[in-house]
Amino acid sequence: MSLSASSADERVPQAVSSGHHLLECPRWHGGRLYASDFFAHTVLVWDGGQPEVVCRVPGRPAGLGWGLDGNLLIVSMVDQCLLSFDGTTLTQVADLSRYASWRCNDMVVDADGGAYVGNFGWDASIDPTIRSTALVRVETSGSAAGDVRVVADELVFPNGMAITPDGRTLLVNETFAARVTAFDREPDGSLTNRRVWASFSELPFETSLQAAAAGVILPDGMALCEDGTVWLADCAGSGVSRVAAGGSVLEYISTGDHATFACALGGADRRTLYLTTARPYPLGRPAEEAVSELRQCRVAVPGASP
Repeated sequence: MSLSASSADERVPQAVSSGHHLLECPRWHGGRLYASDFFAHTVLVWDGGQPEVVCRVPGRPAGLGWGLDGNLLIVSMVDQCLLSFDGTTLTQVADLSRYASWRCNDMVVDADGGAYVGNFGWDASIDPTIRSTALVRVETSGSAAGDVRVVADELVFPNGMAITPDGRTLLVNETFAARVTAFDREPDGSLTNRRVWASFSELPFETSLQAAAAGVILPDGMALCEDGTVWLADCAGSGVSRVAAGGSVLEYISTGDHATFACALGGADRRTLYLTTARPYPLGRPAEEAVSELRQCRVAVPGASP
């Protein structure tokens, strides 16, 4: 099921929900679309109409996923922790503060319930110089629930992620390095064989503002397609691109004066592309303005099987 929107051109993303502060981390799950609104402190769900509030997260919700018990897993950005919501109560799964250099961010959950969680790496409001950080994996079930370990380091703003359907590969966007990095996944969730999957800049950036001014794709959110390509949201650009391994851009969909911060593929046939949009980085003031939108359009290549 996709949200209702009328348009003669299915390639033009249509706004289906407006007036949000900063929608991020959309997820298609159980026939519905979920997303976090960072600065409204809410996790929302759409089921063909107006969004409903799933829960409120005082520390700002970010990455979403589901544990083996069916509970909603939520990254709490400011509190630097991973939470679990059972439909009534939020409980802490793990404290990530010793591993996160600044705000915690996006997440992907594997078939074993292991949650890979990224973080910003540095506070750009204090020092604009880009700093790398670690990616962690959190056990969310069984006797090891709450255990945290570093599975990769020296990542530049690890952000949107995806795991291939066979479970063997993890892709992670390094936003302010303008690249997508791939890892092999071992049976215990460890990451090996690090390699560049796609790169959009030949030279590194010193600051996030320099990266935003470069006019290249700064990959934020990610949606994996059935054919192994990915849709990449560009937080400083004006659209979303479908990219193949190696960095070739196969398709581009414009979002006009808005940037796309995250994306997800859903609907009954997994061919509805959902986009969360707002003013491009660093122009927006999401804490003060509510201009973020959820948009959607139809695409030819379905999303990868969950």
